[in-house]
Amino acid sequence: MSDLVQGFCDPAFTAVREVFERNFAEGREFGAAIAVYAGDRKVVDLWGGVADRRTGREWRADTPCFGFSCTKAVTATAALLLAERGVVDLDGPVTAWWPEFGANGKEGATAAHLLSHQVGLPAFARPVTAEEAADTAARADELAAQAPEWEPGTAHGYHALTYGWLAGEIVRRNAGVPVGEFVAREFTGDLDLWIGAPDDVIERAAKLAASRENHNETGPDVPQAVDDDALGRLANAYLDAASPMNRSLNNPKPGKGGFNNPVVLRAGWPSAGMIATAPAFAAFYRDLIAGHIIAPETLREATRAHASGPDRTLEVDTAFGLGFMLPAMTFFTPEPGRASAFGHTGAGGSLGFADPAADLALAYLPNRMGDQLSGDLRAYRLVEAAYTSLA
Repeated sequence: MSDLVQGFCDPAFTAVREVFERNFAEGREFGAAIAVYAGDRKVVDLWGGVADRRTGREWRADTPCFGFSCTKAVTATAALLLAERGVVDLDGPVTAWWPEFGANGKEGATAAHLLSHQVGLPAFARPVTAEEAADTAARADELAAQAPEWEPGTAHGYHALTYGWLAGEIVRRNAGVPVGEFVAREFTGDLDLWIGAPDDVIERAAKLAASRENHNETGPDVPQAVDDDALGRLANAYLDAASPMNRSLNNPKPGKGGFNNPVVLRAGWPSAGMIATAPAFAAFYRDLIAGHIIAPETLREATRAHASGPDRTLEVDTAFGLGFMLPAMTFFTPEPGRASAFGHTGAGGSLGFADPAADLALAYLPNRMGDQLSGDLRAYRLVEAAYTSLA
C-alpha cells in the first residue's frame, strides 16, 4: 500500500485500493475515506490525506466527514420505519398529521410526495440564514404556508435543502423527536454517524475545502451517456442565480465557513447535515439491505421509481424512490447495478451506495469539493472497482 493511503483492503478488492490511491496520486483528493461491505464482511476500510488542509491535520481511521445530501437517505429511512410500524400512511394526505400543510393548494399532497421530491416546494420563497435554519419547527411552518411551484404529484424537482424540513417533518411530527435523535435511537446509535453533531465531533471532523484545479474526466467510458443538450441546460442553470437549481441548492446559506460552520453542523439539517465516518455510513447501508432496519418489502417499495424523467430543478432526467436516488444522470451507476442499486450522492462528491442484488454496500466521503459539472467521477470509479472486485 502506498504512503498516501492507510487502512485495510481485502486482496480481492485491490482494484478499489488502486483507484483510491490513484485519486490521491493525481491530485484529486485532499483527504478522503472509503469503506465497502460485501455482505456482512467489511472488505475495504481505507483513508488518506489531510483532514484539515489549513493546519495539515492528518485524516485518521476515526475522522468523520460531512456528507451533504447523503443525509437524505438516512432521513428517509427513519420515515420508512415509522410507516412500516403503521404510525404514518405514506399514501395518505399530509394534512392528516400536519393540518397546516394544506394551505395554498397542497391539500392533496401525500407523505410519499414529500419523500420523492414531488411536492412542489424545492426552495424557500425568501432568503433564510443558517441561524434561522436551525429552528426546524419554524422552517417547516414556513414551507407549510408556502404556495407550491407545481401541483403536488404532477411533476418532480430536486428539493436540495427544503427536503429536510419536509420529509423530516414526517419523523418530527409522528415520532415526537428530531430526525437526528430518532435515527440515533432506532438504528445508528452504535455507529459514528450523527445528524446534529456534538462539539467534540465537530472539532475532529474533516474540514471541507474547495479546489481551484480542474480534474476533468471525459472519454468513451464516462457512464450513462450525457447528451450535449442536457449538459447545456445544466450549465445554464448552474450559472443563473435565479434558476430553480440555484434557488434550491443555495438557500439557506450556511454562513461563515460554509458547511464547516458549527451552527450548521450542530443543527443537523435533515437534508444535508450528516457527519459520519465512512465505515459507519457503509454499515448503515449494510444494515439496510440486510433487513436490520426496515423489512425487505419496505425497502423494495422505497427503491422503486416513484418519480423519474425531466427534473424541474436540475434540468436533466433524474429518478427517485422514496428518499433514495436511482440510476440516472445524477446517480451514475456501473452497468451491473443499474437494475438494483440505490443510494444518494452529496455535493462535492460524497456517496452512499447499496446494491441488494450484489449484497454490496459502499460509502465514500471526501473533503475536497469536486465539481460534478466538470466531470468529477471519483465516486463512480470506486463503485466500478467494487463491482469488478465482486466479479
